[in-house]
Amino acid sequence: MGGSSLLRSCLYRRLLFSGHRAAQCQRWASTTGMEEDIASLLEGAEVDREDVAQRQPARSPSGSTVVLFPGQGSQQVGMASALLRYPNVCAMFQTAHKVLGYDLLDLCLRGPAEILNKTVHCQPAVFLTSLAAAEKLSEDYPDAVENCVVTAGFSVGEFAALVFAGALDFTEALYAVKIRAEAMQEASDAVPSGMLSVVGTPKTKYSRACTEAEEYCRTLGIANPVCRVANFLFPNGRVIAGHMEAIEFLQKNSKKFSLARTRLLPVSGAFHTPLMEPAVEPFRNVLKTLNFKQPLVNVYCNVDGKKYRHAEAFEDLLAKQLVSPVKWEQIMHAIYERKQGTDFPRTYEMGPGIQLGTMLKICNLKAWRSYTSIDVFERE
Repeated sequence: MGGSSLLRSCLYRRLLFSGHRAAQCQRWASTTGMEEDIASLLEGAEVDREDVAQRQPARSPSGSTVVLFPGQGSQQVGMASALLRYPNVCAMFQTAHKVLGYDLLDLCLRGPAEILNKTVHCQPAVFLTSLAAAEKLSEDYPDAVENCVVTAGFSVGEFAALVFAGALDFTEALYAVKIRAEAMQEASDAVPSGMLSVVGTPKTKYSRACTEAEEYCRTLGIANPVCRVANFLFPNGRVIAGHMEAIEFLQKNSKKFSLARTRLLPVSGAFHTPLMEPAVEPFRNVLKTLNFKQPLVNVYCNVDGKKYRHAEAFEDLLAKQLVSPVKWEQIMHAIYERKQGTDFPRTYEMGPGIQLGTMLKICNLKAWRSYTSIDVFERE
């Protein structure tokens, strides 16, 4: 199926391997104009997915690909401008308009930035733009889709990875991201909090820094202060999140804690910490309604840094992700560690931005040499 659109590829492969009922498939297809194609594929569609996976031919490392999806914070006004000519991208944004209730494409293309950057908007925007970039990947690098063996996504990007891997329908995932973003926005608005990107040294004691920041917050009368490592990015690269008073304390005392560089992130909450606990229940409720399937390629989990073994694990781990640190550095090691002299796969980042590529370069320079960013911006 090289050269066909990614969304078609993932959906068709899922229909062929999962045994979905025709009515369910036709409802999804009506949003993308694919009814005739799907009708012709539904005949004899029920096939054992595990049996198919076992019969996939082995690929050499250099002939394999890894596809990565970014998370919140990568958004920029103008993203998706280079993607509208690719198959299904406009239909994807039209579906988003119906699901979200607002024009996401216009927001991506024209902003304003302060609206796009709000959690409730940027999570769907990054999710959809990343999958639209995968449409471009499918057209421009068809072998990259056919030869993909691993995918992973940072935070909300994990939903894009699940869609790419055929584990979740696009529309269902979009609706889940909508609820996730709304719940996290509400939790963020309840408590002044933030996230601080830090680069330390081998001597940096991150746990000690967080503990002292929490103790400082208690002196200000904050009863249950939170200051935790929220993201493991690369060696000595972390994101620390919590009450804003704790974040400001770390910025002022960066030298004391051997923090070589600190930068306040343009987000409105302390994601992946206990401050997101109010968002867990509404998000878990929507997760219960999703129809997870065994992925067709390996998908790595943010919570434990390991690949998912069973579809039954998705619901619980995606809910835990809201209040657990993202173990991206661990995922990078798990994907790219290999014996000396072994070739590395090609890696594609689905845009916007090159943040995941930058972190890969620090984690594994040899793997990064086979890295490509799929640009989502129209360049002059």
